[in-house]
Amino acid sequence: MSILSMENIRKDYGSVQALKGVSFNVPKGTVFGILGPNGSGKTTMLGIIMDILKPSSGTYKLFDEVPNETHRRQIGTFLETPNFYHYLSAERNLKIAAAIKERGEGDIPRVLELVNLTQRKDSRFSTYSLGMKQRLAIASCLLGNPEVLILDEPTNGLDPVGIAEIRALIKKLHLEGKTIIMASHLLDEVEKVCTHVAILKKGELVATGDVNEILATEDIVEIGASNISALKAAVQQLGGFSHFNEQGNLLQLFYPVGKAPLETINQHCFNKGIVLNKLNLKKKSLESKFMELTN
Repeated sequence: MSILSMENIRKDYGSVQALKGVSFNVPKGTVFGILGPNGSGKTTMLGIIMDILKPSSGTYKLFDEVPNETHRRQIGTFLETPNFYHYLSAERNLKIAAAIKERGEGDIPRVLELVNLTQRKDSRFSTYSLGMKQRLAIASCLLGNPEVLILDEPTNGLDPVGIAEIRALIKKLHLEGKTIIMASHLLDEVEKVCTHVAILKKGELVATGDVNEILATEDIVEIGASNISALKAAVQQLGGFSHFNEQGNLLQLFYPVGKAPLETINQHCFNKGIVLNKLNLKKKSLESKFMELTN
């Protein structure tokens, strides 16, 4: 089952083409990232899905059907900066949100616990950190227990602690069976939390599919030794890597993802009388992969 199916969606603002014939499917039970730099059309896409904006052409379906209000009531949305009454408590703000939605007041204790705000439920919104405000906004999305969540830049502006909290919450919701559609310009976040991705560049879809396939990167093994010439000669007898680079007193060996044999490399060098003073595994930067896709 597809939660969302986009077919040749276009959106024009006069002479500006915000979306240029975008098509992709969001499978049920995935964390689907819509990834792209600012201005790529991510927020426009989400606005069309939620019927805030009308496409200039093209069609889309929700839950394999022509969208209607019943479908959208199964979706919790976070489309902008949290907007609550600053002088009211978290619990009171959620009661107001539930009244506006006409559902979910009985969910308030559950969603507060889910986003780890139960102990601060009586605190005024104005006393919350930005990360807490974001989590309260997601709690509001969860009122009525929707099957699908749509999150627009949920970690925008957060410090590393806040980002980690939102990341952990998204993973938790995914494990509970939610389908999550998340727009982000943060490559690292998409790699860490999403199972599938669609990459946009200036309104065009440049890639879509499983994150591990679309954003597959090479494993890079960095090795060093006091005698770099001897190390290079030993490495050339090792094989198994696609290529290697010399970076000062280090060598970089490039392997397919998950295929870097650190123990074998270390043992091979030792057998050749070379003691490594550096042996480090890292991945080709996600930024490099993203630039390859969008250039």
